[in-house]
Amino acid sequence: MRKQVYFKLSAFFFFFFVSWSACYSLFAIWLGQEIHLNGAATGLIFGINAGFTLVMQPLYGFISDKLGIRKNLLVWLSGILIFTGPFFIYVYGPLLKYNVLLGSVVGGLFLGIGYLASCGAIESYVEKISRKYDFEYGRARMWGSLGWAAATFFAGQLFNINPNYNFWIASVAAIVMFLIMLSLKVEVSEVEVKKAQSVKVADVFNLFKMKDFWFFIIFVLGVTCVYGVYDQQFPRYFAEQFNTVKEGNLMFGYLNSFQVFLEAGMMFLAPKIVNKLGARNSLLLAGFLMAFRITGSGIVNGPILISIMKLIHSIELPILLVSVFKYLDANFESRLSSILYLVGYQFSGQIGTIVLSSLVGHLYDQMGFKTTYLYLGIFVFVFAMIAVFTLKKSNEQSIDTAQVNHA
Repeated sequence: MRKQVYFKLSAFFFFFFVSWSACYSLFAIWLGQEIHLNGAATGLIFGINAGFTLVMQPLYGFISDKLGIRKNLLVWLSGILIFTGPFFIYVYGPLLKYNVLLGSVVGGLFLGIGYLASCGAIESYVEKISRKYDFEYGRARMWGSLGWAAATFFAGQLFNINPNYNFWIASVAAIVMFLIMLSLKVEVSEVEVKKAQSVKVADVFNLFKMKDFWFFIIFVLGVTCVYGVYDQQFPRYFAEQFNTVKEGNLMFGYLNSFQVFLEAGMMFLAPKIVNKLGARNSLLLAGFLMAFRITGSGIVNGPILISIMKLIHSIELPILLVSVFKYLDANFESRLSSILYLVGYQFSGQIGTIVLSSLVGHLYDQMGFKTTYLYLGIFVFVFAMIAVFTLKKSNEQSIDTAQVNHA
């Protein structure tokens, strides 16, 4: 049973990230080259996407904890993503050409519900199941990285032929996800049902009364959300390093694919690193690696050195993802794991993304990528230093004092 659940959830991760990568890894290039939008408009779109994601993440977190280990939410999400291809080709693209704001709102709704917020819901669900069936979350999440890498490897080539091919691949992968989730069998005990039913809306608000929860949010706002903002328009910057745009698109597809293959390998190793260093120290390590990577991107020149800076992401992200779950599980109530992850980590990160996306988009247009990366890197370093003094040092599991009502 344990192996069957692990392999099916690993396969689900794989095809989810295939679907997401196919339609989103070259999203900024698609907006610039196919829809012909500038940096400011692209930043606006990313900001609106973040806004819809922001609304959905707390809702997904609450629903996920309320459902416990039941799979209903993931079945529903898989069904929505089947329509990715038709949406991008026949709705989203034409709307953006007609009216950027209208297209941004409609696209933000679909992407926020289907990919950007659902990723956290899927990750938190698999993390719950990993604790039940005693396997490392990072070892399952590794297959998600492999899925992203596999899709991205071909995305640049397919984009140069016809961008719509990537969108159809996203839909086909979603069909496979849907079938996997229908076949998944997870044992749900009466105790687990009652534990999930004990989750109340008040639990979400009570988290904000805790000092340590706020310190974690500050770390997310100042550190982890910046890597998403950095990645948003990096494909444009990288493509500019080559003689032709098509060559740049192709090489970015190869770079991104290689990066995520490395990331997958690190996902396998990350649990050992985090268990050795502790969740708090691992969060700090990821933060300083991020500051170095972003600052370095603004200092070095040429596609080779810029690629090396980008590849540091493959070390930093796995350590960050694994340590976030372990830090939250060690210091807060386990029955609220999805709420903690989607509100404390994902939701807070989206707030930072909304604030920074349009601002950074304007900075790209006015100051260029290199100078903007220097500012972003310094920003991350300052907040990583603050986290040294604010993140909770205890790694001991807190006691879940929630009272479960018996029927």
